[in-house]
Amino acid sequence: MFFDTLFFAALTPLLPHYVHTLHFGKTGAGVLAAAFPAGALIGAVPSGMVAARVGPKRTVIVGLTVVATCTVLFGVADQAWQLDLARFMQGLASAFSWTGAMAWLVSAAPPGRRGTLIGTAFGTAVAGALFGPVLGGVAYIAGIGWTFAVVGVLSLGLVAWAAATPDERPTETQGPGALVTAIADRRMLAGCWLVVLPSLLFGTLSVLAPLRLSALGFGAVAIGATFLCSAALEAVNNVVLGRISDRIGPLRPILAGLTASAAIALLLPWPDRRLVLAVLVVLGGLAFGTLFTPAMTMLTNRSEERGLGYGYTFALINLAWAPGQTLGAAGGGAIAHVTTDAVPYLLLVLLCLGTLVVLRRSVVDSSRA
Repeated sequence: MFFDTLFFAALTPLLPHYVHTLHFGKTGAGVLAAAFPAGALIGAVPSGMVAARVGPKRTVIVGLTVVATCTVLFGVADQAWQLDLARFMQGLASAFSWTGAMAWLVSAAPPGRRGTLIGTAFGTAVAGALFGPVLGGVAYIAGIGWTFAVVGVLSLGLVAWAAATPDERPTETQGPGALVTAIADRRMLAGCWLVVLPSLLFGTLSVLAPLRLSALGFGAVAIGATFLCSAALEAVNNVVLGRISDRIGPLRPILAGLTASAAIALLLPWPDRRLVLAVLVVLGGLAFGTLFTPAMTMLTNRSEERGLGYGYTFALINLAWAPGQTLGAAGGGAIAHVTTDAVPYLLLVLLCLGTLVVLRRSVVDSSRA
């Protein structure tokens, strides 16, 4: 999971470089950023089917091997379509490594510690996102091709480690019909939406923030450092949130995250000083990331109640994350290109507030019942 998000986040400080050298605007930058989650969307259901049939370990091995290979290819690409294709294939393979890794972890987790372990695992993934912009900044200075090639080859050592780690093959396999049935569950849909929403927020932030910081005078290293600080806080926050979700349930952290996300998204379009914007980007990552661990805990708990296999559970999470990240990156970039940065951010504020109102009403209705 660390390497998966490392490669995903490495693009952030490099976006202004590709916009300048390949001459595409915010729409092209959004397409490039969205290619990875678009691939994850295509790979989501197949990854769940593979994990259910052959086990999470083999799913991880296939996914991470292809991710590493596509990372090397991304480093040597010099045309927009090549970059888009390499990122798309990275995302498709990422669905396999992510689904397999989380299913492998949660299948061994005691129910009373599930939130804690999900938070810890997600914090590790965020640590990959933390170092991803650093990797992008190093690549900008040392050479994109060489940097990505070295790290991609090194990550294959993790594949060998995973191959040597014992696991248990599934004794009973579920067909894709179990996933279709689960999607019809209202509580499962609510959990999925709470993964979609922060993905929309992060997707928009990942395109608009680097371009705006660049316009205000930040270079690739400074942009990478900004997202490094954001991811560092988010990683620690997810570990804490996992423990809180085990103790008091996931709902209260979700309500707090929605409130904070709406407030930060409302402020993000307006700063004209780079340091002020950098602080808001850091706080935005902290607020937006607050939603993920409680939402995933809610989904895994509900999946266990329904008897849904963990491979399909995390395939469902990929199905929620991928379109949110894709639409946030490509849609947010396109809307900002034809209007201003304020428009996509304000639309996200409305989504956060609407979700907050609906959740509060459902809590009141259930308490009355």
